Amino acid sequence: MKNTQRNELAVCGFAAVKILEKNNYHKISRLYISEEKAPLFGGLCKKMAQDKKPYNRVKDEKELEKLCGSVHHQGVVAMIHSPEIQPLTKSITNSWVEEKQSAIILDRVGNANNLGAIVRSAAFFGIKNIVIPLDEAQSSVTTSSYRVAEGGMEFVNIYSVKSISYLLKDMEGKMVRFGTSLNAKRTVSQMSSLKGDKGAIVVLGNEEQGISHEVEENCDYLVIIPYWGMSEGKASAVDSLNVAQASSVIMYELSK
Repeated sequence: MKNTQRNELAVCGFAAVKILEKNNYHKISRLYISEEKAPLFGGLCKKMAQDKKPYNRVKDEKELEKLCGSVHHQGVVAMIHSPEIQPLTKSITNSWVEEKQSAIILDRVGNANNLGAIVRSAAFFGIKNIVIPLDEAQSSVTTSSYRVAEGGMEFVNIYSVKSISYLLKDMEGKMVRFGTSLNAKRTVSQMSSLKGDKGAIVVLGNEEQGISHEVEENCDYLVIIPYWGMSEGKASAVDSLNVAQASSVIMYELSK
């Protein structure tokens, strides 16, 4: 939940705030904790006091719910300056190429919880770069995505682009470009060998429509997560995995 007057974002959830404390406590401008969880954040309260920043013990947890707009606050809410999504530049993509880094592109993934889960998986598998389009259909960083990421936001860079297709065209020959598709002939288990010694870009689409046709045309390979019975030509029991679940499988294969 954003405080537009102060230009702040509420970060809630025990793990999210604990990792924020460990890695970027200076980002916290205000802290609110329940009486029950206060002993677990004594170190952070000391840091807040040293920096002359306010922290408050809250007796009524409904106040925490109002601050973050969620019942899932787990007894702690930290207010930070609203994150600004950095535009992706050539110097950044050049560093990916030189350092053979990989990146995940989200093609209009609109659910904030899915974005948070994807960030969590990216942090777990050591993939530092996520790109989102400047599109109303695409979720950005919210209180919900921060909480679901379970601290992953502190380890992943999120960039924005005006056009995914333009980015893919620009990266032709520099990085291996993968798109996810139910019509793909190759499986995700082939990604590691297909990318060779280059970095990879993987485009994940939304669950309703997948990646766009224009994006597909600018990928080197389309890949699919094989479902049970696929090799025998049997139909899948469901159309697809949740995009966050699929991202975990894909990032595992990519990190091999």
